[in-house]
Order: sequence, then C-alpha cells, then structure tokens
Amino acid sequence: MRKYINYIVLLLICSAFTTASYYPIDGYLHTGIKRLKYLELVKSGELKSTTVIPPGAQKSYMDIELNLLSKKEDSVGAFLKVDEQFQKEINSLFRGLDKSYSIAVLDISDIDSVRFAKRNETAGYQPGSVGKLAVIVALFNQLEKLYPDSFEKRLELLRSKSVKSGVWGLTDEHTVPIFNLETNKLLKRQVIASDVFTLFEWADHMLSVSNNGAASIVWREALLMAAFGDSYPTLTQEQADTYFTTTPKKELTDLANDVVNLPLRELGITTDEWRLGSFFTSGPNRYVGDKGGSIGSPVGLLKFLIQLEQGKVVDEASSLEMKRLMYMTDRRIRYAQSPALKPAAVYFKSGSLYKCDRSKGEACGKYMGNVTNFMNSVAIIEHPDNCKYMVVLMTNVLRKNSATDHMTLASSVDKIIKR
Repeated sequence: MRKYINYIVLLLICSAFTTASYYPIDGYLHTGIKRLKYLELVKSGELKSTTVIPPGAQKSYMDIELNLLSKKEDSVGAFLKVDEQFQKEINSLFRGLDKSYSIAVLDISDIDSVRFAKRNETAGYQPGSVGKLAVIVALFNQLEKLYPDSFEKRLELLRSKSVKSGVWGLTDEHTVPIFNLETNKLLKRQVIASDVFTLFEWADHMLSVSNNGAASIVWREALLMAAFGDSYPTLTQEQADTYFTTTPKKELTDLANDVVNLPLRELGITTDEWRLGSFFTSGPNRYVGDKGGSIGSPVGLLKFLIQLEQGKVVDEASSLEMKRLMYMTDRRIRYAQSPALKPAAVYFKSGSLYKCDRSKGEACGKYMGNVTNFMNSVAIIEHPDNCKYMVVLMTNVLRKNSATDHMTLASSVDKIIKR
C-alpha cells in the first residue's frame, strides 16, 4: 500500500509540474510502459542510442488534446459535407490512377468551417493492422464497463494487471522492445509464450510496433473482461485457461466478435464500413473461430477519427488516452514518413496485407503482392501553426510496394491543406 501511495504522489507531482520533455517519454509514470523509461534515459544522456525523435514527436504528455470537443453535439454527418474547391484539389492528386486508391480527408484547422473531400470512400479493403484500432476501442469499452465511475481505476488496472502471452502471441515477425529497469538493457525480439507484460504494455506493443501477437492478447483480455465482469481484475492465468478450454468454440467466437464490433456499431459505423472477423495470430484459432471477415473503408475509419476527436469513443477520457497511444508510434513509416510531416504531431496507424501467386511468373514479394496488396494509413496531423486534419488512405496496388506512394501523397495532401 505504501508503495502504491508513493507512486500516486509522484504521479500527481509530475502532472502538476510538467517540464518541457519528449512525449511519449514523459508518459512513463502515467502508463508504467518500460519502453518509455528507456527513452527518458536516452534523452537525459544516461543511455546512448541512435534513436532520433522528429520535432513533431516531442509533444508533452499533457499537451495531447482532443480537437473537436466544442463540436461534441454535432453529428458525424455534419462533418462529411464535401467542400467543392477542396474536392477539386484532392481529385487532382489522383489523375491517371485507378480506383485502387481511396481516400477521405477532413481539414479541421478551422472547426467552424471544416473541409471534407473523398475518393471511393466507401470501398472496402482488408484493413490489416489498422484493425488494431478496433481492438483498442474494445479494451477501453470493457474497462468502462468494469469501472464506469472511475477512469483512474481503469488506468490502474492497465498499469498493474500483468498477463502472459501463451500461444496467443506467437508467430509474428514484428519484434517488441523489452527494457530491463535493473540493468538498463534494451532487447528487441519476437514475443515468446512465456512473456508477461502489463495490459498497458501489450497495448503499446500492439500500436507502437504493430505487433500482431500483442493485438491478439489485448483482444483476448477484452473478451475475458466481457466474460468475467467484476471478477476480471483478480482473474488468474489458470482460470482464464480453464475458461478457454471448457467454453464451446461457437460461444467464444460470438463473444469475441461482439467485443470488437459492437462498439463500432454504437458509433454509427456500419458492418460494411469497418469490422473485424479474425484474430491477428493463428494461436487463438484453437479456441476462437473466424466470423464475418474483416473489412475497412476510408469513410468508416474517418467516422472513428471524428468521434475520437469529439471525445465520443467510449467517453472523453478514453478517447484522449487512445489518441495518446496512437501518438506513441515507435517510428514513422509509410504515410507518416513524409518529410512534410516532421514538424507535425502525427497520431497514426498503418496496416498492410499482401498475397502472392508465384505460378504467374510475375515479380512478387513482401508488400508487393500480385493477388492482393493492401496498404492502409490512418492519421491525425497537427502542425504547430494550427493546421490540423485527419486522413484515411487505402490502396490495393498490385506488384508494387505502395509505401512511397503513401509518403508522396501525404506530402501532396499536406501542401494542399496548408495552401
């Protein structure tokens, strides 16, 4: 108890006297995510590293804000009215390109005069890792059910509840950062079955480095919260294992599907606009089946971003915390890698999925599928000069790594909006 009281006192002191420091580095006390402690030590010079943090990634934890709180009562539809001039400018970026490029852009620099443009915004794509945003929504939705009257209790559960990977986290090539607080050593490796992290750390692994195993584990824990309710905080590994081995697979499949999809339906996002149908790793398949397939569309993801900024995804505090987690990207890739965005704060998630048929004798490889080659980017951009906008770009360009396309389009969209 004394240790907990000291922790809270220190947290309150740091919150009251926030100094100019890198975010997410100054979020360690708030989250308990040890990766952030490593970055804090690098910044102070105590540890050597080649890590380079762009100017836009240096916001303080307390500086992260929701941009549309004053428009909280506005419907999503009120934001999705096309601005004709803006539409013409966005259209000009896609001349000569086929319909595999889809985009939805909302300029909120002036929240009293927003500008919206679109291109094939209802087209459905395999969302890939962008679907992990639905998992983080599911987690915060279940936390709200556990502690409807205390956001601090939700945070404390995220910080204190540690869970084991098991088979759920296996077979993903993405590594996770593991920092030893005693030795000050950082290790990056794939998740193994014996790994134990807090809920906050698994969520960070899921979003910052897009680890698929972490996404399956966070989804698993949201499912367990729904199944056990008030008993979840004290749920043991043995009880969880027993639950999965003794509960009918159909029952688990239905509950898992509801946990990630019903919160999206509550936001007015339809099943054809965004849904998840399967876990991100194969381990869960022994317990939970696939259902309904996965799909995402620019308009569906943009509806999510709008309501996140309005503070309506679960509630205001949850929306803000999810936005902070989106800011904690380990490194900027694809759309977010655009040089034009270096000064900007970027709240970002990228996803890809490709499939090759080598019998065709065509060039085919990683991110260069010749059957399907999905690449998706979801971003909120905030420049220091108050230029703010959100964008969803989804593509399926065969036989080509579209990362450069995304980066180039990011520069072009940014230029149009700044104009």
